[in-house]
Amino acid sequence: MTDSHKHAGHAHGTGRSAEVAGVSDSRLLWAVVLNQLLTVGQVVAGLFSGSVALLSDAAHNFNDANALLIAYIARRISKKDANQRYTFGYRRAEMIGALINLTLLAVIGLYLVYEGVKRLIQPEEILGRVMAATAVLALVIDVGTALLLRSMSHGSLNVRAAFIHNIVDALGSVAVLIGAGAIIWLGWTWVDPAITFLIAGYVLWQVFQMLPQATRVLLEGTPAGLDLDRLVATVEQISGVEGMHHVHVWELDEQHRALEAHIVVQEGSPAELMAIRQRIKQTLADEFEVRHSTLEFEYAGIGEDCPDQQMIADH
Repeated sequence: MTDSHKHAGHAHGTGRSAEVAGVSDSRLLWAVVLNQLLTVGQVVAGLFSGSVALLSDAAHNFNDANALLIAYIARRISKKDANQRYTFGYRRAEMIGALINLTLLAVIGLYLVYEGVKRLIQPEEILGRVMAATAVLALVIDVGTALLLRSMSHGSLNVRAAFIHNIVDALGSVAVLIGAGAIIWLGWTWVDPAITFLIAGYVLWQVFQMLPQATRVLLEGTPAGLDLDRLVATVEQISGVEGMHHVHVWELDEQHRALEAHIVVQEGSPAELMAIRQRIKQTLADEFEVRHSTLEFEYAGIGEDCPDQQMIADH
C-alpha cells in the first residue's frame, strides 16, 4: 500500500491517541456541562450585581468550557473513519473549533477591557454580597471540575491541560472573592475593574498564544520549532542521497507531521532505492518527528524540471 493511500488510516503519533482512548467521555462531558452552567450563572450574577470582574471570570470559564467541549467533540469526530471525501480523516475539526472559539474570546476580552476602563471613569454601584456568593459557587465548581479531571489527566495530555486551566480558574474565583470582600468591607469599588483587567489580560494572552498555532496548522505552515534548512542538510548527508528539493512540511494536527519532497539519487537497483528510502524515513521520524513522508526519487543529471516520466515515484 502506498503512503498516499495511508493518509487516511495510519495513526503515527506521540502516543496521544492511545492516552486519550483511555479517558472517560462521560466525565469529560460532565466537566463541560458544569463549566457551561457556571458561565451562565456568572453572566447573570455579573449583570445583576454590576460586577465586571464576574463577567471577566465568566469569559475565562467560557473559554475553558468550550475548550473541553471542542476536545469532547473532536474525540467523537476523530473516531470516524477517513473516506473518499476526507482522505486525511477529521483531525483538523479541533483546530477549526479552536479558531472559532479563540476569535470569539478575543472579542469578549477586548470588550471587557473597554468595560473595565468605563467603570474606572464612571464607577457604578456593585452588589458585593452577590458577587461574593457567586465567587464561592464558582470556586466550588472549579475545584469540583478539577477533581473530576484529576484522575483523567494522567491518561490524556489534552485533559491535563484542561485540569491546569481549572486550577487557574479556581485562583481567579479566589481573586473575585477577595475583591468582593474589599467592596463589602472597604468600599473599594475600583478593585472590580482592576480584577477585570487582570483576568481579561490573561484571557487575551491565552488567545494570542494559541491563535497563531491554530492558524499555522490550518494554513499548513511549517511546524513550529522545525528547522527546515537543518532537515534538508541532514537528509542530504544520508548515504545515497545526492540532493533534496521541492520540500513541503506541514501538520495534519498538533501531533502528526507530514512531508513531501523530491530526492535526487544515482541510478540503482530497486533494493538500493528501498534502502535509501528507509534511511530517509527513519531519520525524519527520529530527528524531526515526521512520521509520514511521501518521497519522489529523481535520477541525478536528468534535469531540473522533474517531469513525471523522468521520476520514480515512491509513495
